[in-house]
Amino acid sequence: MATESENAGAPAVYPGTLYRAEAGGASFQQRFLHAEAQLEFLDAGEHRLPAGTRTRETSLPGRESLLFQWKGAANVLVDGVTYELAHYDSLYVPRGAAFSIGNPHSEPAVLIETSAPAEHRHPAFHSRFADVSTREERIRRLPGGRTVYQMFDVSEAADRLVAGYTFFDPHARSWPPHNHTDQEETYIFLRGAGAMEVYESPERLSFVHSVKEGDAVTIPYLNYHPVFAQETPLEFLWCIAGARYWIGDKNKEFLQGGGGPITT
Repeated sequence: MATESENAGAPAVYPGTLYRAEAGGASFQQRFLHAEAQLEFLDAGEHRLPAGTRTRETSLPGRESLLFQWKGAANVLVDGVTYELAHYDSLYVPRGAAFSIGNPHSEPAVLIETSAPAEHRHPAFHSRFADVSTREERIRRLPGGRTVYQMFDVSEAADRLVAGYTFFDPHARSWPPHNHTDQEETYIFLRGAGAMEVYESPERLSFVHSVKEGDAVTIPYLNYHPVFAQETPLEFLWCIAGARYWIGDKNKEFLQGGGGPITT
């Protein structure tokens, strides 16, 4: 019989764990890659974390990224620093930084990830929606019941990314139409239902589609991209890759909601 001192030096023996096939775990769902979406830079996907799960540590070599807390809450460990993300918070992850995402809560969590190539490494930046939504310098109130929240603006260091949220009142619409010569973009719809057009010119519509929660639309260079809300409020995330500006800060006609099409 082994003595107590002999047992003390023996390796611990742990019980096995059964993981049911239907239970699942933390996962990443790719939404689109830039090449397949006729984009130059932007990739996008979703991290889905059931209660009590954590992703493995990962990194995006050569790319900077943004994480957006869509559903639930989570914590993100980036290069040894933990960031607690609440509803609609965003987190800039530096080029190639190692990160993992955990959900210690009782409800599932979903985070959206966008990324673009970067040549430089900038500091991580946590933007809290509870803070941004009370700071007028971060809010752009547009005519016709539209409000823009600038979550990751040009004041934050990055190579290519700029992002925020736009909230539409029921029956609101984008006006005037605009396109970009030096920015590509994605809209990801988070709440409500509506419609969106993407077109090179009014005579050459790419598509007019209904959009609902979870849908993502890519906007290559030089495409106009108006959005229309229906009977309920509509909320969507927009992420830009390319030249770093927001159209309303560059072209004041956009802020006034009048005039003809705008190209930046």
